[in-house]
Amino acid sequence: MIEAENLRLAFWKASRGKRCRDDQRAYEANLGAELEKMRDGLIDGTYPVGRYERFTVYEPKERIICAAAFSERVLHHALMNVIEPWLEKWLIFDIYACRKGKGQLRAVKRAQAFAHCHTWFLKCDFRKYFDSIPQDGLMRMVERRFKDKKLIDWIGRIIVTYETTPGHGLPIGNLTSQHLANLYLDPLDRLLPGVPYVRYMDDFVFWADEKDTLKKIRAEVICFAEVKLGLSLKGEPSINRTSHGMDFLGMRVFPDVIRLNRASKKRYMGKASLYARLFDQGLWNEQGYQERITALTAFTQQADATAWRRSFFSGIGDKRRGATACCAAGAGTTMRRTAVLPTGTTTTRPTRTTTTASASSHPQHRKT
Repeated sequence: MIEAENLRLAFWKASRGKRCRDDQRAYEANLGAELEKMRDGLIDGTYPVGRYERFTVYEPKERIICAAAFSERVLHHALMNVIEPWLEKWLIFDIYACRKGKGQLRAVKRAQAFAHCHTWFLKCDFRKYFDSIPQDGLMRMVERRFKDKKLIDWIGRIIVTYETTPGHGLPIGNLTSQHLANLYLDPLDRLLPGVPYVRYMDDFVFWADEKDTLKKIRAEVICFAEVKLGLSLKGEPSINRTSHGMDFLGMRVFPDVIRLNRASKKRYMGKASLYARLFDQGLWNEQGYQERITALTAFTQQADATAWRRSFFSGIGDKRRGATACCAAGAGTTMRRTAVLPTGTTTTRPTRTTTTASASSHPQHRKT
């Protein structure tokens, strides 16, 4: 962890997307001394941690985000460079958050594959998961995975810099928190081997062909979460037919199609309408507007939502702008248009962009 090559790699990773920030520039201007200070502080245990800038986000739900100081983000990357490969080897196949080659889209595709093969599903998530994680229980799991005492000590120091109630909580926003939160649910992942199962952080789903089977699984999961993990589920987990569709990671998953769920549509419409107003007011030029609407639309491209997007844009006013956004949203071709008056002519220049995604369309055996 303290090797110079690892610390420099950690700085490079922490700098991605942050090179215009003053704290990153100040750190880079004195990079050699800063990394040496970190190395010495890690060895003698004096390097400071726990300096957070807290702010609240409200989408998709209200959460407090803790942004660590830039120097601490370098430390988090230095730590994860070492332990992430070992955590990756430990997790079972059907865990999709914070893993290379996995992610949200693959989780949704995997869920659809199971829905295609089974009649019923059981969907669960935890109440305020990050805020509820018992720090002692998490540290016991860390100690079972790693044996280096200084490494364990630094993981512990980072964990205890934040708590919502005494001995509970991980700060949302820390790189380390995401991976440690993934690790903490590993016993749940192994609770029912052979049962179709997908988890993305604290959202997880089971499938079966009989409703009674899922009722038994639900009772077992509730008991296991409370007794073994010290966590509580959000309400009573719902059991329903796969043919009715399931809300999962912003999508509505059916056996043969994936659509946007109601909350995702509402967020999209709100932001797209705001962008249109800013463009109308002249605060954004056409290029800026199209760049933002294309980025906003990228998420919706994972679902069968083209017709819905076109219908939405046809109703917010400027048909030319709606057509531009719909073209930008479609896979394959983006049409760049010059700004024109209502009576003018339009010049288009097509540029090719390619979006690819691969995921198994059929269930696979779970690996442990």
